[in-house]
Amino acid sequence: MSAQPGIAPASGSVNGPGSAPVSAPGIAPSSTPAMAPLLRACPACAATARRELPAYSRDHWAVAECSACGFVYLVNPPETVALEEDFAWEKTIRAEETRRKKDAPVMYGLDYASRLRTRLFRGDEAARYLRWFGAGAKVLDVGCGDGSRLRAPLVPFGIEISRGLAEKADAAMRPLGGYCLQGSTLETIGRFPKGHFDAIVMRSYLEHETEPQGVLNAAHRALKPGGRIYVKVPNYGSVNRRLTGRSWCGFRHPDHVNYFTLKSLTRMAQATRYRLRLLNPLNLAFDDNIHAHLIAV
Repeated sequence: MSAQPGIAPASGSVNGPGSAPVSAPGIAPSSTPAMAPLLRACPACAATARRELPAYSRDHWAVAECSACGFVYLVNPPETVALEEDFAWEKTIRAEETRRKKDAPVMYGLDYASRLRTRLFRGDEAARYLRWFGAGAKVLDVGCGDGSRLRAPLVPFGIEISRGLAEKADAAMRPLGGYCLQGSTLETIGRFPKGHFDAIVMRSYLEHETEPQGVLNAAHRALKPGGRIYVKVPNYGSVNRRLTGRSWCGFRHPDHVNYFTLKSLTRMAQATRYRLRLLNPLNLAFDDNIHAHLIAV
């Protein structure tokens, strides 16, 4: 099993250089490919020193806060190959909803009602993309699912790690002039020509990506000058997370591997040559998600 870039061996220190070799809480060596026997460094600053957050960890999945920059992340994410099948989004979302209904039915009901109300009042998603990017724009949807988010007159392209969903997306996009590539984003996005896209959609994606800075750097290459990325990520700084703790809807183990605040997202955008424009400033504190445009500079 090969090591993932940016991940430190599990035999190293969880608490930083010079500490006794220990593993993350609850992590045992695994003989299956589902759980990587590796502990990654902070995906925001590459520091290895971290503070364990057992209150937000579950089963074998360990959440920690970087001691250097404060970024919160999953220490031991699944390997990429497991995300293609074992932890494919269309499987984990159903399992997580079942768990939430069982463990906290009242909180699940309130969260579902809140999300339904948001969907009803936010308007048509495809129309919003058309308004932002313009007719004829070449748009890349990263983590595109079945390819249904982008419609004509946009020209849709996609990247999707789930094999089953990538096949559906490719079939939907080709009649509209685009196509979908299957694989991890960092390995796949370089197959598109430089400056090919007017815009990129990373809706509910960066929280799944073990190397978010690497992906944002690669996306910068694929964008035309002045192009933008629409980003939607769970808002770790939300009031709801502080009130509900581990029951917060933004926690989903093991496929949510990064937990952003506005500060950490802004810092990562600046480090990868983007200017962040927040789209939901008025209700950010009470919104479980951050919505933003990252404009290439």
